[in-house]
Amino acid sequence: MFNKDHFIQDCIKAVAEGQGAVLEVVAEAVSDSARVMSELGEPEHAGLSTLYRSPDLTIINFAWAPCMSLMPHNHQMFSVVGLYCGREDNVFWRRTETSIEAAGAKSLGVGDVTTLGRKIIHSVLNPIGKMTCAMHVYGGDFFEPREPRSEWDHETLIERPWDIDRVKSLFREAEARFGATRKPLN
Repeated sequence: MFNKDHFIQDCIKAVAEGQGAVLEVVAEAVSDSARVMSELGEPEHAGLSTLYRSPDLTIINFAWAPCMSLMPHNHQMFSVVGLYCGREDNVFWRRTETSIEAAGAKSLGVGDVTTLGRKIIHSVLNPIGKMTCAMHVYGGDFFEPREPRSEWDHETLIERPWDIDRVKSLFREAEARFGATRKPLN
């Protein structure tokens, strides 16, 4: 049975053992997706909610707006992603001499878990017309990584420094776009 405080403590213990141990903790948590939703609450807005942050571990609850896409980016640390609501499509990218190119993809549904190595570049899409919720656990400080992070422009695939404020803005814009398409319930 999922409990937020126990989950955080389990992740703190697991991160010292490595990505595989964190994977087990996240897989156990999202195996009871209804309990996770009950404990964390239905998302009211798209965005990221930090559940825990330290130099060695960050736990974020992501709520992806319907049909939202996030540009290619890297983390410079390992991560484990577990979905408890909706669908998340990841495109994996590899560096070329001048840019990046698509190198694979993975689609996650409720209860699915995946790991990303510290050098992985990926983009994320919520391909469905409702919110998608996922627990993301990082082996470091997501907001102030030890190594600089990058993001790539969706259209040009030109690399630039990662900007958390730009990312937060993208979540707000995606939510606003979705809200504008909904009809009032009269």
